[in-house]
Amino acid sequence: MRDSEDFDAFYAASSRRVLSHVSAMVGSQSDAEDAVAEAYLKAWKRWTQVRQYGSPEAWVRTVAYRNAVSTWRKAVNRLRAHHRDTVEQEVEALNPNHVAIVAALRQIPADQRRAVVLHHLVGLSVAEIAQETGTAPGTVTSWLSRGRRAMADHLADEHSSTAGQERRDA
Repeated sequence: MRDSEDFDAFYAASSRRVLSHVSAMVGSQSDAEDAVAEAYLKAWKRWTQVRQYGSPEAWVRTVAYRNAVSTWRKAVNRLRAHHRDTVEQEVEALNPNHVAIVAALRQIPADQRRAVVLHHLVGLSVAEIAQETGTAPGTVTSWLSRGRRAMADHLADEHSSTAGQERRDA
């Protein structure tokens, strides 16, 4: 019973945050929901071990990310069709800045996107990202630098095309 209460508290405290992070990393809310659900199921099955880790939340986030990547590898055609259908949809009540950032994240390589999300949205340090991803800190720094530069280019392109359209509309 105690394990169940501990896990329930852990899940309640972390599930929304982990879902948000994984969603930003993989670029799809539905794919993230599936991957996160599987990760929490695995955490529950191994809870006596997982709760001993320095950061069970990081473990769940890593497992969820790996689940999503595995799904991508198995169903590339399905994901392309999904993205083709969802990219064109407009969603009401979303901040235009949020939409621009998500679009820019989708344009950069997966490793850079993951590093940017973990650093800027999750708030992890370079050392923590290196530990979570199993890479060298210098690699993480490189991913962050390249990711930021690429996102800045995409966001600048978005801003300049919007500004140009506003001038033409005036």
